[in-house]
Amino acid sequence: MESYVAGTGADVFAAARDIFNCLIGQLTDSPALSFSHDQLEDLLVERGRELQRLLLQAHLDLHAEHERHDAAGLRGTGAGIVGPDGIERRRLETGHRRLLATVFGTVTVTRCAWRAAGTEYLHPADAALSLPAGRHSHGLARLAALEAARGSFDQALESINVRCGNVVGKRQLLELVRRAAGDIDSFNAAVMPLPRTADELLILSTDQKGVVMRPEALRPATAKAAARATRTFRTRLAAGEKPARKRMATLGVVYDAVPAPRRPHDVIAVPGGRHGTRRPRPGPRASGKWLGGSVIAEPEQVITQVFDQAQARDPAHARTWVVLVDGARHQLDLIHAEAARRGISIHIVIDFIHVIEKLWAAAWDLHHPGDGAAEDWVATHALALLAGHTVQIIAALDAQAAALDPHRRGEINACIRYLTNHAAFLRYDQALEAGWPIATGVIEGAVRHVVADRLDIGGARWGLEGAEAVLKLRTVVANGNFPAYWNHHLDQEHHRVHTGRQNEYDLTA
Repeated sequence: MESYVAGTGADVFAAARDIFNCLIGQLTDSPALSFSHDQLEDLLVERGRELQRLLLQAHLDLHAEHERHDAAGLRGTGAGIVGPDGIERRRLETGHRRLLATVFGTVTVTRCAWRAAGTEYLHPADAALSLPAGRHSHGLARLAALEAARGSFDQALESINVRCGNVVGKRQLLELVRRAAGDIDSFNAAVMPLPRTADELLILSTDQKGVVMRPEALRPATAKAAARATRTFRTRLAAGEKPARKRMATLGVVYDAVPAPRRPHDVIAVPGGRHGTRRPRPGPRASGKWLGGSVIAEPEQVITQVFDQAQARDPAHARTWVVLVDGARHQLDLIHAEAARRGISIHIVIDFIHVIEKLWAAAWDLHHPGDGAAEDWVATHALALLAGHTVQIIAALDAQAAALDPHRRGEINACIRYLTNHAAFLRYDQALEAGWPIATGVIEGAVRHVVADRLDIGGARWGLEGAEAVLKLRTVVANGNFPAYWNHHLDQEHHRVHTGRQNEYDLTA
C-alpha cells in the first residue's frame, strides 16, 4: 500500500488498522457469540479507546511528516521564519517530541524546531495544533473542569481515569481545574444579554454562604479570631463558641420577569386555610437568569459585577430595577452605594420569608410549644404586613410584648427591631400591586446548589484557588454557558500560550 506521505515508506495508520481488524475478528469469533451485552460493551470500551488513541497518534504522525517535508523544502531555499519575538530563525531541527495526555490516552507529538543563536526553540506545530502549555490536552482539561464542578476531586479523578485510562494525577487535576476557570470573569464581561422590553422587571439579588477553608485561606480578621479562640472543650464547641474556620462566598443573580400582580391572600392563606375554588394568582416567573460569585473577591466587588450585568441588560435605565435582599445591613449599604454611584433608581424589597421566620420566632414568646393558635397568629400578622400595615403591626407587637415577663420577650423584641429597622423596605402592598417578586428564592436556591451542594460537602477544607475555581465553574454551568465559555477559554489559552500570533510566521529569503 502507498504511504500517505510521499517518501515516508510506511503507512502511519497501519497500527490503527491492525487494531480495528483485530477487534472485528474478536466480535466475529465464536466465543464472542456467547458474550452478554455488558461483556461486549466492556470489550468495545477497552479496545475502542486504544483504537481512538492510535487514530489520533497516526494523524499526529501524518501531520509531522507533512511539516518535516515542508520545512525541508523551505530550508533548501535558504529561507527561515521570523517568530512573534521578531527574531529570524534559519536553523532547523527535526524529531522534537513531547507527550500529550488526551481523553483517549497518551500520545507523542513529533514536530520540527527552528532556532537561531541565543534564542529559544520555536515549534510552529505547537501553535498549528494549539497544544497546551502542559502535558494535558484541552479535551482532558474540559472533562476535568466538568467532573470537578459536579463532584469531589477524588470522584472526578476516578471518573476520568476509568474513562480515559491513567492519564492524570490528583495534583495535575487540581491545576487543570484552576486553569480552566481562569477566564470566567472576562467571559461574563463579554456576554451580551438578549434584549428585553421596558415593561419587564429587572431583578437583582445577592447572598452569602460560609465555606470551610484551610487556615492559610481565611480572611485576616477570621484568621485572627481563630488564633485568639480559646476552647472550653477539647472535642467540641461550647455554647456561643465559633470555630472561625469559614470564609464567606458571595453570590449574585440577575434575572428578568414579567410583572404578575397579586393580593395578600394569593401569597399566604387566611387563618383557617383556603376555601372555595379560586386558585391563588401565581407570582412572577424568573427568566434569563445569570449567576456570578466569588470566594476571593470582597462582597462589594461581586455586587459591582451584578450591577454590571444588570446595566448591560438595561443601559438606558428604562426598566424597573427590583433588588431582593435578606436585610443584612452591610449588604444594604453596599447596594445603596453602588446604585448611587451609577445614578440608578432601585426598589429594595426585604425577603418575605425572612419576615415570616421572625414572626414565627416571636410567636413562641406568646404561645406554648405545639399550640396551634400560633399558626393563625402568624398568618394574621403576615397578611397585615402584606397589606402594608407595617406600623400597625409594630405597635401591636409592642403592646403584646409589654404584657410578657421580661425574660420571655427576647424574640418578639428582636422581631420588632427587625420590622422597625427595615420598614422602608417592607411595602409589600406596593410590590404586590406592581407585580414584583417578594422572596429571594432564586438566590437562595443558587446558594444551595452552587455552594452548599459542592463546597460544603462533609469533611471538605478548601484552598483559596481551588474553592474559587469550582465555585465559578459551577456558576457557568448553572447559567447554561459552559460550551460558549469553553470556546472563549480556548481562544484565550491559545493567545497566552502561543503569543497570539505564533501561528503566523514571516518567511525570509
